[in-house]
Amino acid sequence: MKRRILAAHLLSLALVAPGPARAQGVSLAGVMGGKALLVIDGQTQMLAVGESARGVKLVQVSGDEARIEHKGSVSSLRVGAAPVTVGGAARSSSGQIVLSAGPGGHFISGGTINGRSVNFMVDTGATLVAIGAADAQRLGLDLSSARPAMMGTANGNVVAQLITLNSVRLGEVEVFNVNAVVTPMAMPYVLLGNSFLSRFQMRRENDVMRLEARR
Repeated sequence: MKRRILAAHLLSLALVAPGPARAQGVSLAGVMGGKALLVIDGQTQMLAVGESARGVKLVQVSGDEARIEHKGSVSSLRVGAAPVTVGGAARSSSGQIVLSAGPGGHFISGGTINGRSVNFMVDTGATLVAIGAADAQRLGLDLSSARPAMMGTANGNVVAQLITLNSVRLGEVEVFNVNAVVTPMAMPYVLLGNSFLSRFQMRRENDVMRLEARR
């Protein structure tokens, strides 16, 4: 998967070294009444709200979207969108975040922006946290005072919007006033760029990444 985004600087998707951890990919294949057809690691499963399969619980269905829960972490799914990864969430203690590499070697985890759930992918080559337009709308981000910025993509230049997020939370660690860019194109994950990562000392040991808050 390749993505190039420019917001003042080029944001290039950084792929970290592979090393699989126990994680599951979950996607939403369809919605039928109050039930959702989920695809969990390639296996289809029809669930009603409140039912569970393979550790994944369906908590809400609305239109073409669904919300699932896995070990206390809630994720949003949309029909036709890329799968989300569960089971590879961040762990944290004493200001340190521990991430395990998931499928493809990417560091992916659920978290929150301004208190609302998102799915992050760590991108050490991204200058800013990068959010797709659809996620920005779902999160209710106020773009009325956003600053425009030209972005270079594989399909040419587009106009993005620079904003400041009230908070970004990963595990039990929350960072405030984080610069971000809202992109007009669809993105399967929120890219967790250096406007968040630079607040931490970063260490990687094989398929484990540790982020320790700077003092």
